[in-house]
Amino acid sequence: MTDGIRIPADVAREAGVPDDLDSGQLGPYRFPSPARRRIGGRIYLTAGLLAVFGALANLGAGLWVVALGLLALAYVHYRTAWSLAIDQERALDMAAALAPFPVGHASAALGFVGGRSRPVWNLILYSAEDPPLMRALVRIDAVSGHRIDEVYTEQLEQPD
Repeated sequence: MTDGIRIPADVAREAGVPDDLDSGQLGPYRFPSPARRRIGGRIYLTAGLLAVFGALANLGAGLWVVALGLLALAYVHYRTAWSLAIDQERALDMAAALAPFPVGHASAALGFVGGRSRPVWNLILYSAEDPPLMRALVRIDAVSGHRIDEVYTEQLEQPD
């Protein structure tokens, strides 16, 4: 039994699977920053301004609608382009310090909350025993580094 999706190397090479999506690549994975949304915001802003200039030059009344739509998209992209102050490794360290038990395995996932899509690290920690006896969920704001909610812990059922 294998864990996850396995694609043979020759098939991945033929299909042109990029290295950042190849599960066979070794090394640390760095989650892309939501600040990259500013790139899209700049593109929408430029296109929106071009549509405004086109509408001012009487190239069509419909350009005003296009301009407003593009400028609204630019605004949304800029408002949701948070810079991550807390990376995955630091979030895992912070969560391990908050856990009421010695941590063994851990997993981190970046989620987004609220209308402005504020990034939040959702971390699941397991106790160091084999098999683990405890599990905890810790949520950390990826912008400010503050803990969100209380640390949720639970006792795991042990197989007989």
